[in-house]
Amino acid sequence: MRKLGILLVLGSLGLMVACGGGSSSSGGAGNTSTIASVTAACSPSTVLSGQTSQCSATVSGTGNFSSAVTWSTNAGQISSSGLLTAPIVSGNESITVTATSTQDSSMSGTATDTVTPIALANNVAPLIVDAGPNGLSPPDVDVPFVTITICVPGTQTCQTIDHVEVDTGSSGLRVVSSVLTIPLPQQNLDECLVFADGYVWGPVATATITVAGETTVSSVPVQIMIPASTSPPVPTSCSSQSPPGGNGNEGVSVDAFGANALIGVGLFQQDCGPDCITSPAPDFYYDCSSVCTPTTVALAQQVANPVSVFAADNNGVLIQFPSVPDGGSLTASGFLIFGIGTESNNTLGSSVVYPVPDTGNNAGNFTTIFNSTSYPGSFIDSGSNGLFFLTAQTTGIATCPAPAGNQWYCPTTSPDNLTAVNQGSNGQSGPTTHFSIENANNLFNTNNTAFSTLGGPNRGSFDWGLSFFFGRNIFTAIENMSAPGGTTPYFAYNLP
Repeated sequence: MRKLGILLVLGSLGLMVACGGGSSSSGGAGNTSTIASVTAACSPSTVLSGQTSQCSATVSGTGNFSSAVTWSTNAGQISSSGLLTAPIVSGNESITVTATSTQDSSMSGTATDTVTPIALANNVAPLIVDAGPNGLSPPDVDVPFVTITICVPGTQTCQTIDHVEVDTGSSGLRVVSSVLTIPLPQQNLDECLVFADGYVWGPVATATITVAGETTVSSVPVQIMIPASTSPPVPTSCSSQSPPGGNGNEGVSVDAFGANALIGVGLFQQDCGPDCITSPAPDFYYDCSSVCTPTTVALAQQVANPVSVFAADNNGVLIQFPSVPDGGSLTASGFLIFGIGTESNNTLGSSVVYPVPDTGNNAGNFTTIFNSTSYPGSFIDSGSNGLFFLTAQTTGIATCPAPAGNQWYCPTTSPDNLTAVNQGSNGQSGPTTHFSIENANNLFNTNNTAFSTLGGPNRGSFDWGLSFFFGRNIFTAIENMSAPGGTTPYFAYNLP
């Protein structure tokens, strides 16, 4: 579903863990055992932002004392066994890890950790959430943008495009025709792609794509999005798929689309896949040599997920954003990191894997359990600019009056703190996920563009959009690619 930063690189890679431990001592007269001190230490002492470090505690005492501790941290996450997941940061940040004696809660030891942001590397592209391309009206909110370079295949004729929306809910590159300044060679093929709030239409061309230091090994099919007034005209079988109350043809302009282009880095290698290979052809790809009619298309000619065609780091992506406070932030800077388990900066760490099917009606979806009810058509999507779930009648959360309207939630108690449990297609559930929803009218009455608490209705399922990404490592593993964590495709994320 698609409801349509400034990069600060400080210090060396990762989290500098200064693991000295504070200690204290006390005793209890007449006790058979006492705790004398607790110290904390973490190893390794340097880990990447959002990655893990194993902490341990040493407890000293007299008599038959207990060496058990409980762990806590003022930022990031730490497990009961002392596995620290560093917070995601855009600048240096000091955090405190505390080990507290279970026998004597007045006894604890601390380690002061310094977190530094991830450094740019060949597989790292800066992301920014801001108001969108220059002059965009109205401005965007909760949309992650990256800069890419596209070239005419086999030439040095290239164009760099900024404010390209990053979408883990689709596959393939799509460029608004008015943005394109180079002559990409076109195939005798047009495409209709339907989003949750409209559709895009236009010819399929080929290009070589570079993002950060990663380049496709060959030219790949991409879509050029065109207005309805441009030839070939939109066939009725395409336009009739526009969702009720949707925006119609969103590829007509940058203003209508909300970005200069969209790069789909989702779960699948192509945007249609096997469904478009065999007859009868769905209303997806069209042969417009005379009258536009649906046609079957081989996988190699379908619009492709560029990541799957990179020479390396091609099995998925990691999106990493720092937390933003209630009420939002003016902008947010993050990273699009290519590959899963292929470099030191994209390891799964403590992230829980949620497998999803790659075929059938629920392809790409997992199950979200909310208020003891299961919603199997749920998914994670950076291209959705909020957290969209269920209905006001189901959740008890009021929708907004004007100006935001009923496509957004405006809870009477704001923020409304909620919980859910996500479950992969293997039937295994992850830990409880906490999220909050704030009054959208209040959020939109600011100049902020990055919101972790923006949400609205989505009947029958959970669309965990960009609001869910802040403060988390979120992985999207591509089908039929080898990756740590099990069979692909899958989503994976850590708790903030």
